[in-house]
Amino acid sequence: MEIRPILSTLRKNQIATALIVLEIALSCAILCNALFLVSQRLDNIGQPSGIAESELLQIRLGGIGSRADADARTAEDLAALRAIPGVASATVANQVPFHGHGSNTVLSLSPDQVNPTLSAAKYDTHPGLLDTFGLRLVAGRDFLADEYEDGSKLYQMEDLSGVRGTIIVSASAARRLFPEQGAVGRTVYLGTIPLTIVGVVDTLARPGVMDGNTSHSVVFPVRLNYDNGGLYLLRVADPARRDEILEQAVAALERIDPDRLVQERRSYEEVRNGYFRNDREMIGLLVTVTLALLLVTALGIAGLANFWVQQRTRQIGVRRALGATRAQITRYFQTENFLIVGAGIALGMLLAFALNQWLMGHYELPRLPLQYLPAGAAALWAIGQVAVFGPARKAAGVPPAIATRGL
Repeated sequence: MEIRPILSTLRKNQIATALIVLEIALSCAILCNALFLVSQRLDNIGQPSGIAESELLQIRLGGIGSRADADARTAEDLAALRAIPGVASATVANQVPFHGHGSNTVLSLSPDQVNPTLSAAKYDTHPGLLDTFGLRLVAGRDFLADEYEDGSKLYQMEDLSGVRGTIIVSASAARRLFPEQGAVGRTVYLGTIPLTIVGVVDTLARPGVMDGNTSHSVVFPVRLNYDNGGLYLLRVADPARRDEILEQAVAALERIDPDRLVQERRSYEEVRNGYFRNDREMIGLLVTVTLALLLVTALGIAGLANFWVQQRTRQIGVRRALGATRAQITRYFQTENFLIVGAGIALGMLLAFALNQWLMGHYELPRLPLQYLPAGAAALWAIGQVAVFGPARKAAGVPPAIATRGL
């Protein structure tokens, strides 16, 4: 098909053509960036925690003041929780993955290092954390019984010069510390305190994002109790019984000490869903706005095509009288639309990068990857062809006799 007659017709309708090109350009710019933002949010939501999410429950207790018998009461609580039918494991920890701001620490490769090598989430735990979390050891071992330190006493010590310890790190933390060799058996430093890495777990996410990273974590063998910031974690054998077991667990704790406050009781899936709620809402907003924008663009294309069909009715009839087929008339309008959308996309790609630069400057977003440009272009070309198909079919139905009407 000759492109020259189409271009000649478009030049005669410059204002209408320019307006629809501008609309398509704006749609292209917004669509490309929206696709990128949605992809980022989906990647964020899909981050692995490394723990048995569907099997985990958590109960946070609180009270007034501290208790001298907190350690003994914690041991009694854990015994009661482990005795509940359906509870596979129970422990105390200071935090869980994807729970907002949490406890963090830094590790160095030497005691006199100025800038630490690693910033990581700091998990303190009672015995049984690896089993309760469902963590997978990929190297080394779990903590031994005599490696656990009493958290209450440890945090009150003023002189830590003689303290040594062991830790377990996530695989990403191990790679950060020792990128070219195994981490098990190596020594790192928390300030001047030497710590030996005895194990590496596959994945253990941080409570929140720190320094753009969610996977650097360190587990310390520090025994906690409900009185110094810990929370009870239960892993159930059957996720279908989570609600039932959670009620039984709370009742068991209240029987032991009814004066304590149950500040939180929920499944870990609820914890994670709450953490990523803003991401899901943002995805919904972006999708809704983008679909609305594409609908308006499609209506604009269809409306302009209908207007041009009405304006060119006699011209179309002449072409039909001269032997043009229905398919050729349809193809003419689809080609015309393809060129208009193509011009809008070319301008839209420039606007997409400009919009991305603005977002980078104001919201610290990364640069728009190039693959989102052809994705946006393909979507707009498809929408344009669908939108113009009805008017093009209408044009193809113009009878040749219309050319002589009114003569």
